Amino acid sequence: MQEIKQVAVLMGGRSAEREVSLSTGRQILDALDRTRYIAWELDVDDLPQLAAADESERPDVVFIALHGPGGEDGTVQGFLDVLGIRYTGSGVLASALAMDKVRTKAILSTENVYMPADVVFYRGDEARLRRAVREVTDKLGYPVIVKPSRQGSTYGCTVVEAEDKLADALALAFRYDDTVLVEQRVEGTEITVAVLGNDDLVTLPIVEIVPPNGFFDYQSKYSQEGGAEEIVPARIDTAAANEAREIALLCHRLLGCRGMSRTDMFVTDDGVVTLETNTIPGMTATSLLPKAALAAGIPFPALLDRLVALALEVPH
Repeated sequence: MQEIKQVAVLMGGRSAEREVSLSTGRQILDALDRTRYIAWELDVDDLPQLAAADESERPDVVFIALHGPGGEDGTVQGFLDVLGIRYTGSGVLASALAMDKVRTKAILSTENVYMPADVVFYRGDEARLRRAVREVTDKLGYPVIVKPSRQGSTYGCTVVEAEDKLADALALAFRYDDTVLVEQRVEGTEITVAVLGNDDLVTLPIVEIVPPNGFFDYQSKYSQEGGAEEIVPARIDTAAANEAREIALLCHRLLGCRGMSRTDMFVTDDGVVTLETNTIPGMTATSLLPKAALAAGIPFPALLDRLVALALEVPH
């Protein structure tokens, strides 16, 4: 008889993505097989209870359903490592690196991963910020996308079509982070490739994303109506699909991811352009990783089983 595991689903948190996290966490709780798990909800504010609990009262696995700073950036992962509690997804270093778009790009560039041209600005560099419009205009041209380096779900992101809108976009992004990335906007077929595994990795079917307004923003990601169209498998040729899968595997390995990752890309006339890697993809009804898993014949409860099993593979 299979041993019943205790699983605490960690959700909520204090980032701008709290509501997304709550939705993710509740759907995970609803889908976990109660013949295999004793599962309960755990908010970030309740984490000190784990430190005070006897080892016998601690969960076998914490299923991390947090997003954004404080949940996806290695902070919670480090806390759980100190307690010796296994958890789903990547560890401290991979989580922190993938959350930081500027440093992700620096690492992936060592393996010649093709990524959009960019200019990076820092809050304290006032002299350079005063030259921001000229620098972006000269180095990148328009349109560009302005985004906080360490934020998710497109919070603080703006598509800027002309230089007179850049200052406002930078101001918005700096509300979320002290480092802001300005990237050339990429045109092409938007796709995402999910990877499952720790050492033995598999890619899931590639998802094509067709946002209604041309930009995969918060509304497109999470709206039940009028959101993005998501097509599985993506309508791209075999060569591009193979290249995208290899890039997703490379990003997973190079960043040191565990359990799962999802790498976002564009297929363009010049090849596959990589945007970023997510270590805790969403698990809502409209989320991309569960759709890709289902297309591979893995229903949502079975996907959760696999992620819990991968967490249990990782030593204390």
